[in-house]
Amino acid sequence: MAIIKLKNVRLSFPDLFIPTAFEAGQQEKYGATFLIPKDDPQIKELEATILKVANEKWGVKGKATYDALKANPNKCCYQDGELKEYDGYAGCMSISAKNTTKPSVIDRDTSPLSAGDGKPYSGCYVDASLDIWAQDNSWGKGIRATLRWVQFRDDGAAFSGAAPASPDEFESIADGADAESLV
Repeated sequence: MAIIKLKNVRLSFPDLFIPTAFEAGQQEKYGATFLIPKDDPQIKELEATILKVANEKWGVKGKATYDALKANPNKCCYQDGELKEYDGYAGCMSISAKNTTKPSVIDRDTSPLSAGDGKPYSGCYVDASLDIWAQDNSWGKGIRATLRWVQFRDDGAAFSGAAPASPDEFESIADGADAESLV
């Protein structure tokens, strides 16, 4: 296992506040995918970390095992974004991370965020901490990432054309005639 911190990466498919199951009957997990431009220097560090984990697990067969696993998105958390037809993936590498335990989700000032805060959202920029590990058990071999925490960094164009909610869009309907009509 090896902990790595990603900085200023785009967030995709965030399940940070409510866990979901990939398929019916599977365990629900928190998770997210992070997009890193292929020319970002963090790519080299991430790939070196993954190879180090593979070598620690499989010894001299580490690189060959990793090379075989990375061709299968069900066996490797790290993929070429060109293999997906999703907003923002072109020109990027993607890494998906999951956790059965809720990760810490914080704002720029490190204050905790909740789902009602409207951030982080798919398309924004975040920092994230992941634990990279190699799986070799009765379910097979794989390269996995455990999501530890996510920190909102900056706004970005929301994926799929959906803009994040803004409190400025609403008017107060506290006491008054308009409030009565809503009941």
